[in-house]
Amino acid sequence: MPTAGPLKRMLSPLVNPQVFDFWASHLSPTLSWERPLAKVLARRVEARDTVTLELKPNRHVGGFAPGQHVSVTVSVDGVRLTRSYSPSWLGRGRMAVTVKKIPGGKVSGWLTEHCRVGDVLEIGPAFGDMTQPTLDRPWLLVAAGSGITPMMSLLRQAATQPPSLPPITLLYWARTRADLCFLRELDQLAGRLPSLTVHRILTRESALLPEEHGGRPDETLLRALVPDLGARQVYACGPAGFVAAVRALLAGQVAAFEAEAFSLPAASVLSGAPVQVTLGRSGRVLSVPAGAPLLAALEAAGERPAHGCRMGICNTCVCGKLAGTTEDLLGGGLSHEPVGAMKLCVSTALTDITLDL
Repeated sequence: MPTAGPLKRMLSPLVNPQVFDFWASHLSPTLSWERPLAKVLARRVEARDTVTLELKPNRHVGGFAPGQHVSVTVSVDGVRLTRSYSPSWLGRGRMAVTVKKIPGGKVSGWLTEHCRVGDVLEIGPAFGDMTQPTLDRPWLLVAAGSGITPMMSLLRQAATQPPSLPPITLLYWARTRADLCFLRELDQLAGRLPSLTVHRILTRESALLPEEHGGRPDETLLRALVPDLGARQVYACGPAGFVAAVRALLAGQVAAFEAEAFSLPAASVLSGAPVQVTLGRSGRVLSVPAGAPLLAALEAAGERPAHGCRMGICNTCVCGKLAGTTEDLLGGGLSHEPVGAMKLCVSTALTDITLDL
C-alpha cells in the first residue's frame, strides 16, 4: 500500500474515514481516505460467460506481480462479498481482471451480468507465489478454464522482456472453442515471442480444427506436445480436480512444479452426527456437518469470519485451532493438535473442535 504523506499522518487523528469517503464520493467515486477502489472504465466479452473489466485504480490500490491474485469486493443485494481474481497491468495507470461466471456464483454472476462502466470495485492487496518463473529453465504453463488469466499476466510480462527468454509452452484446456479466452492476443504474443508455443486442447468439441487437440491430461498427450518435459519448470492453474490430475502426472517428471487451484476439492461430508464447533472468544457453539469446509459452514451458521480467496492462498481466513481434529483439503493431512494458523476455507472438522474466533 502507498505510504501516507506527512499531511495525512497529521490529519488522521481528526478524520473519520467513513465520513470523508461519503462526501468525497460526491466529487469522485474512487476518492477515499484509505480504501483501495477502482472504477470500471470498459467492459468486453472475452468468451462465453466471461468478461474482462478494465479498471482505473485509485492511489490506495497496491502493486502486484504478474501471476498474483487480488481480492475484489462488491455489494450484491446489500451484502458485501469478496472473491479473488488474477489482474494484469495495462499501462497508463490501468489494470484489468477477467471473470468467468460460475454456476451459482454471486460475485462472478454480478460482475459478468450486472457490472457496468462507471461502477466502483474495492481491490484488496495482492497475494500468491506463482510469479514469473526463473529464466534458467524452459517454462511449461498449464491452464484450464479461468486458469488462463494468471498465465496471460505472465506472458504479457514476458513480452516486455529481452528476447533471450527460454522456450515457453502454454497448454490451454477448455471445454469448447467458445470457452477459449484471449485467442487474438495469444496469436499476437506468439508473434512477438519466438520462444512461445501455444497448444489449445478441447474436451467437448465434436470436430477439431487442424491446430487444436482433444483429450484430458494424460502422459501420452503431455509428452507428445512437450517432448522435453523433464527439463521444464511447470506452472499449473485451473479447477482443483484438473490441478490434482496434472500434479499426479508430473510428480517427479519435471524440474519444478507450482500450482494454484481456483476451486476447492470436493469435500466428503461424513455421515452420522454433525460435529460441534466452539468459538473460543464468543463462546458460541455451532453444529456443522463433519467434513464440510469450515469457512462455508461458519457462514451458513451466520458467522462472518474474515476471508479473501476462499482457495487457501491469501491467508485472510487464518485462525487458531485450540482443540479437535481437522483435515486440510489441499492435501495437508490430518491435524490432531492445537495449531496457531489454520486456513478455514480449506479445512474441515472431523471431530468436535474449538476455534480461536
